[in-house]
Amino acid sequence: MPLIEAKNLCKSYGAIRAVHDVSFSVDRGEVVGFLGPNGAGKSTTMKMLTGHLRADAGSAVIAGFDVAENSVRAKQHLGYSPEGAPAYGEMTVREFLRFAADLRGLSDPAESVRQTLELCRLKEVAAQTIDTLSKGYRMRVGFAQAVLHDPEVLILDEPTDGLDPNQKFEVRRILKEMAARKAVIVSTHILEEVGELCTRVVVIAKGEVRCDESRDKFLARGPDLNAVFRQLTA
Repeated sequence: MPLIEAKNLCKSYGAIRAVHDVSFSVDRGEVVGFLGPNGAGKSTTMKMLTGHLRADAGSAVIAGFDVAENSVRAKQHLGYSPEGAPAYGEMTVREFLRFAADLRGLSDPAESVRQTLELCRLKEVAAQTIDTLSKGYRMRVGFAQAVLHDPEVLILDEPTDGLDPNQKFEVRRILKEMAARKAVIVSTHILEEVGELCTRVVVIAKGEVRCDESRDKFLARGPDLNAVFRQLTA
């Protein structure tokens, strides 16, 4: 059974059709690059998959639980890091992660925080308040809260956007370490992420899926991925 299933998802804002009949699934061990230009429907689709937005039609299923009908159980299996993930700037990194661990009711919150600080290479800034961190570290804190409870499913919106090369390397390293045990969706407009990180590619444009294929098949479309992307999303 896939860990993530989008089934004929639709969402409109008034007369604007943001997502139309989007369907795909993600199995354990897959890292799916969710690609599309601005306004393609990527964020709307992810918000429906994570239960932050109700679909007009269709369904989203996480680890066998329908997000609309069984939201709490679905979210127990889900880690979500939206673009610009909010955090309490006056808290230290350690305090914020402990707060998130307590909210999730983890059995050993202190140990979960310790492991996450180590996994995400945040130990050196654990005592700093979040509003004093660089953009890269703040983004990594948002990523850390998404993996804190070791979920089976990760949905990440632009997790490496704006990071320097070292920060990008760290985020990719973490995801590669965890990928075999999880189903992962990475929304990105950075085409290099496909070759570096993903096992499969889903391209969306104007609210519709234009491509759903393996990384190797996508890369074989041609050496100029920007041209391939423009053709698929025209």
